[in-house]
Amino acid sequence: MNTATSPSATLRPDTPAPAPLDTAGLLARYGRPVPRYTSYPTAPHFTPEVSGETYASWLAAVPAGSAVSVYVHVPFCAELCLYCGCQTAVVHNAKPVTAYAERLEEEIARVRAHLPAQLTLTHLHFGGGTPTMLAEADFARVMGALRRAFDFAPDAEIAIEIDPRTMDADKVAVLAREGFNRASLGVQDFEEKVQAAIGRRQSYADTKAVADALRAAGITAINLDLMYGLPHQTAETVTHTVEQALGLDPDRIAVFGYAHVPWMKKHQTLIPEADLPGLLERLTQAELVSDLLTGHGYRAVGLDHFARASDPMALRAEAGTLKRNFQGYTTDDAPVLLGFGASSIGALPQGYVQNVASTAQWHQAMERGGLPIARGIALTHEDRLRRAVIERLMCDLKVDLDALAAAHGVRADLFDAELAALDPLVADGLALRRGRVVEVPEAARAFTRVVCAAFDPRLQAARVQEPEKKRHAAAV
Repeated sequence: MNTATSPSATLRPDTPAPAPLDTAGLLARYGRPVPRYTSYPTAPHFTPEVSGETYASWLAAVPAGSAVSVYVHVPFCAELCLYCGCQTAVVHNAKPVTAYAERLEEEIARVRAHLPAQLTLTHLHFGGGTPTMLAEADFARVMGALRRAFDFAPDAEIAIEIDPRTMDADKVAVLAREGFNRASLGVQDFEEKVQAAIGRRQSYADTKAVADALRAAGITAINLDLMYGLPHQTAETVTHTVEQALGLDPDRIAVFGYAHVPWMKKHQTLIPEADLPGLLERLTQAELVSDLLTGHGYRAVGLDHFARASDPMALRAEAGTLKRNFQGYTTDDAPVLLGFGASSIGALPQGYVQNVASTAQWHQAMERGGLPIARGIALTHEDRLRRAVIERLMCDLKVDLDALAAAHGVRADLFDAELAALDPLVADGLALRRGRVVEVPEAARAFTRVVCAAFDPRLQAARVQEPEKKRHAAAV
């Protein structure tokens, strides 16, 4: 850890931020790519040094009676959306999906064999891809394996991501029968021109029909996923989409900025960059969505989520106990997150692990026996401290460095060099400093990840070592 101190960080009086620069100036100065900080250290720093054998030893060390959270990745879609940054592939028949479900059952059993008895599952999330590509028998197989492996808490959150274009009454009935109680509906944008540009045609009527059917079946917790920064989006179209989304009466709304990373996702090259909003327009869209949603009674949660005031996520945010993991913002307190399926990521007290990303190679790894881990990272004491700093900034837009240093048993001045490095952000209105308390002002919420990056020495080192390498999407 950097132990240098700075007189400006330790001796000066509290320094309220002056009025911020013009937005265009802020974007020019701070718009460079930064991580989304769903973890720290972030995934680009994972290495093959963490293997299946490493993971097995970490699993064996989980205390009996622990709460666990589970993520199941389903890497299949009926068609590919051009904006997509997920690990997925298009399939046109059930055979590969069923074969995948069979392998998932095997993987769950293998992981469970390394764990102690009596573990309680408190959160379960199916993501993708399109998890509802699983047929009824596939769901029964995977859910049966999970129920054999873990004791489901009576109030366990069982959530799934849904593409409304692929849903029907039978699939809704399957989800209800298997105990799902929260659904996230992908929307992105309702404007036809935008939908055509991203290869995702989806009507409001069809989306509402799915939301209504889910609620009628008892799956009453409904989330929506929206996006800004997509091709041909404007302030007017974004406003219209938000107004329609509000008509669906969701409990939570996630509003993600489109990450244009064609060097990672080749299909994104089919989106002409000339059709994308510029940085200033992206920020305008994000702020417009925030104003519209908060104006309708939703609470802003972290960087990009909104929830009804009575929703558990909003209550956690208000109490300062919100969490963040690879699924984004969460109320999940489980100390162990187990990932199943190709590319899935798990988190344990010792560190992070990630499965083989390619579905074909994941199958091959499973055939060889053992656990299909490709890479990961073991956490140091410094990593855990910095993770806590970044998580609190991402969740609360505020962090008390003295309190966290005391909780981790380190000196209070260990972050004084980072505090000094925040001086330009303070001067530009993107951060506030009161002693060793750092806060992102509400007007600068969109720049939260920029403030977090000041506490990320791995990012700074990577920028020096490989300045031209592209790793992340734009900061705003």
